[in-house]
Amino acid sequence: MQAFIIRIRRKIVGKGAFYTGNYPNLFQEIGITQEDMDNRINKTFNTMFFDPVERIYFEMGDNMGYMMDTGNNDARTEGMSYGMMMAVQMDRKDIFDRLWLFSKTYMYQSTGKYQGYFAWSVTLEGVKNAEGPAPDGEEYYALALFFASERWGDGEDPFDYSNQARDILKHTLHQQEFIKEGNSMWNLDNYYIKFVPDVAFSDPSYHLPHFYELFSLRSNVEDREFWKKAAVASRRYIKLSCHPVTGMAPEYAEYDGTPRKLFHEGEFYSDAYRVAMNIGLEAVWFGEDDELGECVDKLQTYFSENTRLLEYHNYLLDGTAIEQTSLHPVAIVATNAAGALAAKGKYRLEWVKDFWNTPLRTGDRRYYDNCLYFFSLLMLGGRYRIY
Repeated sequence: MQAFIIRIRRKIVGKGAFYTGNYPNLFQEIGITQEDMDNRINKTFNTMFFDPVERIYFEMGDNMGYMMDTGNNDARTEGMSYGMMMAVQMDRKDIFDRLWLFSKTYMYQSTGKYQGYFAWSVTLEGVKNAEGPAPDGEEYYALALFFASERWGDGEDPFDYSNQARDILKHTLHQQEFIKEGNSMWNLDNYYIKFVPDVAFSDPSYHLPHFYELFSLRSNVEDREFWKKAAVASRRYIKLSCHPVTGMAPEYAEYDGTPRKLFHEGEFYSDAYRVAMNIGLEAVWFGEDDELGECVDKLQTYFSENTRLLEYHNYLLDGTAIEQTSLHPVAIVATNAAGALAAKGKYRLEWVKDFWNTPLRTGDRRYYDNCLYFFSLLMLGGRYRIY
């Protein structure tokens, strides 16, 4: 049914792959052959999931698995949902189902204030480190599940993927209606996703308008208009939060887009790197707002003209470097490159070349960098598909 809807929507004039079915391949633009690109994608996936030393995916028992945050020695909904999206893109139902069953078994909240949500962090044995959720996990879970339904079909609970996705989205918007003291993950007045359900501020890297466009077609009928409005609001919010000169977005931000400092003195730090990557995928899938690409142009220009490759810091949005170094320099290279899919500036292909020549990260901090690395590979190679 969803495939039919997509075919109908493609009859409408639009620039993105949702309408045209065409996924740009920037690696080809810099002279990389299809064979070399496919080999790099497969090798990267195999390293992350199966290499005895460098993997971040681990199997548990006969039917479960988890993505390990190697810097914090836990499993997080961020990584679990990322792993599911990677698995569905690579057509690995076995891995997908293991990750989803672990999530439902150990992270899903069946009672209490957060019933219907997923605890954002658990130990590698599945014991909850925290009760509250992180909304970026829920939105990735939902879309990965919808894609799984399209690629492989729905099975029995909990592998009735589309039903599971709709249930997740129902809770993200209506938690306060059926859970005492519950709070939704979105501000229902301005359509912005929250950093966590119990606060009144956001995280720009959580804003995924290209996801919400698909939610507006696949969620419960009564919520589809909300998701359409959320897509429009998030495009506006991303532009609002990005600095007018450097293009940097803050890790956390008020609803007016101004930075909110939480855990350190910097503003452009780990979470914020994802904004450029998100803008790139938005451009590929829907291409609704060319001004988003201008944010990436500014970001690429700042880093190209003011830094050395992989020698990065924590920054204020105006580009002022503070003493703390970046925890995830490879992630900056990967996401700035992925943003080239939306950019038009003179540095766009230089970032793609630098990324191609940057290896996967090794060691304790490899989890976050390499997740963004793999997503960026898929995007730039035209392999991050809508299903």
